[in-house]
Amino acid sequence: MAGPGDNTTPKGQNERHIPVLLEEVIAALQPATGQLIIDGTFGAGGYTRRILETGASVTAIDRDPSAIEAGRALERALAGRLTLVQGTFSTLDQVALLGGVPDGIVLDIGVSSMQIDEAERGFSFQKDGPLDMRMSSSGPSAADVVNRLKTGDLARIFNFLGEERHAGRIARMIEKRRASEPFTRTRDLANAIEALVGRNPKVPIHPATRVFQALRIFVNDELGELVRALHAAERVLQPGGRLVVVTFHSLEDRIVKRFFSDRSGTGGGSRHLPQLEQRLASFTPIGKGIVSPTAAEAERNPRARSAKLRAGIRTHNPPLAEDHSIYGLPNLPIFHETARS
Repeated sequence: MAGPGDNTTPKGQNERHIPVLLEEVIAALQPATGQLIIDGTFGAGGYTRRILETGASVTAIDRDPSAIEAGRALERALAGRLTLVQGTFSTLDQVALLGGVPDGIVLDIGVSSMQIDEAERGFSFQKDGPLDMRMSSSGPSAADVVNRLKTGDLARIFNFLGEERHAGRIARMIEKRRASEPFTRTRDLANAIEALVGRNPKVPIHPATRVFQALRIFVNDELGELVRALHAAERVLQPGGRLVVVTFHSLEDRIVKRFFSDRSGTGGGSRHLPQLEQRLASFTPIGKGIVSPTAAEAERNPRARSAKLRAGIRTHNPPLAEDHSIYGLPNLPIFHETARS
């Protein structure tokens, strides 16, 4: 679909990225001329371009400096209707102070297809690259985590964030191997995991897939970022504003489901909050439950197969007190530069 500024898109970028649930996002978000929308995950600009077509203005955030740089030409071409901000979407309430109170916020959770495709970013073992996985290209890398965290901490990360049933065995293998040769490349780690647990020809996914997922989520604190972003959206959206969230696996979707359930009063609220406060819902759900891709979209774009959309409308009530215990997040280690096994 042609959109504003398509001729400013870097060659090949649109071909590598197909926005997931695009029309469903727009239907839930309902952007219009004169509105301000925050796109919390700019990526290749798929949602942003479609929102701009409606006449709305967009403030788009991305923690990846390369994504922001790639979008600068589009930003210049839109003459003030698009503002790009490098940062995490958990700070979107601070970003909103720069551009005004938003009428809508959209969050597309997880790693972008562009990052996966770039071997040097280290998100995938399909192409060999450095064991990096940092969306912001700063801070501790996946190699730092693998080579320096305690074995028990690695096992907990693999178990909870990757739902890996061989978490303990893999963590112990890593501890033994890194003593003589640290892990620095994606395929080296993937091959070591495959050699340890084997590969069932009847199972299509590689045996290292869940460990790589866990490392990516941990390195980028993706679940913590999501929780903070949801509460930031609650604080900054004006009454009638819409929050639309697209997730790609069960850990993310569970957080979003519990947030909307708690904030709409349909989930019983938190046991730590007074009953009166629980009744003052800060969101009204849009639709019933989740929106999933059609069979046609899933066939056209394999990345969309696991996508789930949930959305809500901000009420006139004040933000509720935050209680992160409702999300069931694990007590995972905090990485320190001096971390050692």
